[in-house]
Amino acid sequence: MDDEISLPADTLAILNEFLLERSKRVAEEESQIANKTGKDALFEEDWQLSQFWYNTKTKLTLRDVVGKLLAQRRADLEDFHIALLSCPSLYKDIRSIYDKVRIFEYDQRFAAFGTDFVHYDLNCIGSNPDYLKEHHQQYDLIVADPPFLSQECIANTCETIKRLQKHPTECKLILCSGEVVEPWLTARLPVLKCDFRPEHERNLGNEFVSYASFNLDEYIENK
Repeated sequence: MDDEISLPADTLAILNEFLLERSKRVAEEESQIANKTGKDALFEEDWQLSQFWYNTKTKLTLRDVVGKLLAQRRADLEDFHIALLSCPSLYKDIRSIYDKVRIFEYDQRFAAFGTDFVHYDLNCIGSNPDYLKEHHQQYDLIVADPPFLSQECIANTCETIKRLQKHPTECKLILCSGEVVEPWLTARLPVLKCDFRPEHERNLGNEFVSYASFNLDEYIENK
């Protein structure tokens, strides 16, 4: 008969505390369906999907940039639409100042945000020219954070942006990604690297930077 495996009391207490906290987080996630804008919480990161949420400073900085871009439009906002590609942690802050925002995201948990959620699979872009057809040429501002630092992922993200942007010369683009992707990104989109560096709640090994189709740094105070 095999000996039973028992944990020391202090280790067992830590394990039980961890399991309790995890069950609380799951319950909180399930309750978010009642709040479309997600103002109270954000789903826990899923590292298998390469999810790493921005920290508060970065989220508020990008929210304020969007606010200034909206202010420039003033009354001309009736047909102004924003797309967030693979950066769902920005949603609640952007949505708090403007309501014509869509999340393009693979993670089905974000379907809790109702019609603002668009299920988005990067792998479908290259093989299907009609993918996301109802969203083609619909967006005036696109913020993207490609989930993987690979040439294929960047190519598919850029192709998505080209399909979604309303006017190629007028659509504002903001991309946050690793510095390593710069040659792949700038070869496909009219963007340049900015001084602004997005930060995450967890320290990542890759150096993250921002790219934009306009002078993003001019819209940021205390960079």
